[in-house]
Amino acid sequence: MGIGQMLALVIFVLVIVGIFKLVRIVPQGFEWTVETFGKYTRTLSPGLHFLMPFYQSVGRKINMMEQVLDVPSQDVITKDNAVVRVDGVVFYQVLDASKAAYEVSNLEQASLALIMTNIRTVLGSMDLDESLSQRDGINAKLLRVVDEATHPWGVKVNRIEIKDIAPPRDLIDAMARQMKAEREKRANILDAEGFRQAAILKAEGEKQSVILAAEGEKEAAFRAAEARERSAEAEAKATTMVSEAISNGNVNALNYFVANNYVDALKEMAKSPNQKMLLLPIEATGILGSLAGIAELAKDSLAQQQKSIAQAPPR
Repeated sequence: MGIGQMLALVIFVLVIVGIFKLVRIVPQGFEWTVETFGKYTRTLSPGLHFLMPFYQSVGRKINMMEQVLDVPSQDVITKDNAVVRVDGVVFYQVLDASKAAYEVSNLEQASLALIMTNIRTVLGSMDLDESLSQRDGINAKLLRVVDEATHPWGVKVNRIEIKDIAPPRDLIDAMARQMKAEREKRANILDAEGFRQAAILKAEGEKQSVILAAEGEKEAAFRAAEARERSAEAEAKATTMVSEAISNGNVNALNYFVANNYVDALKEMAKSPNQKMLLLPIEATGILGSLAGIAELAKDSLAQQQKSIAQAPPR
């Protein structure tokens, strides 16, 4: 092969390389930086672009899509000296390709170190119970701090999620015993409250029962007093009628009064539980006379009623 052919081949290769250096196609979701003799000049957006071969070159190819970064698990000491194992996940997106390319050497490694450090800081300021129950608060604090720290790098941190907070096994067993004791305590309190309520209701029922019994006894006493009062009025009226009949010369009324009391006395003596045998020297003629007086008194009373009806003026 001659010198001319060799020169032509070299020129052909240089042309091909120049064409490849001249034309640049940036895929969707990426941005490329352009360097002129090693210095950043501009950023290429997705599409077709032309560069000056051997004068301009592509510097960094930056992924502009949202990316996921796994945070490896690490041991963290909480405020109450409990050791927990924590891991998480981060969602971030590059907004400025030039800053992401030239403001930080290794964006992913720097972001990961920053996130792990802030996880230890946030959890170290909280008790174990707070760190287990306030997962949303931890995520919000981490997001605010990390997003502010990565802003000079042209990065927007969208979400930070703590995946797992795992205490040691002995601490989990202690928490389980504590939870069981707390539940038994609440159960005992509820039982005591139930017994207390039942005792209160029972006392209220007994109180109401005593009140109702007292009201019943009061009503019964009132009724008994009223009955005695009416009986006394009837007795007084009967005595008055007998007295008037005696004053009018009617001896049968007196016999009726004496016989009535005599019969009542016999009833009371017969009802006595201590008497097995009763011997009474009763004079038959006296009883017959009393009964005859009762009959005469009844006749006189009937005659007076008929006379009153006859003398009444017609309506």
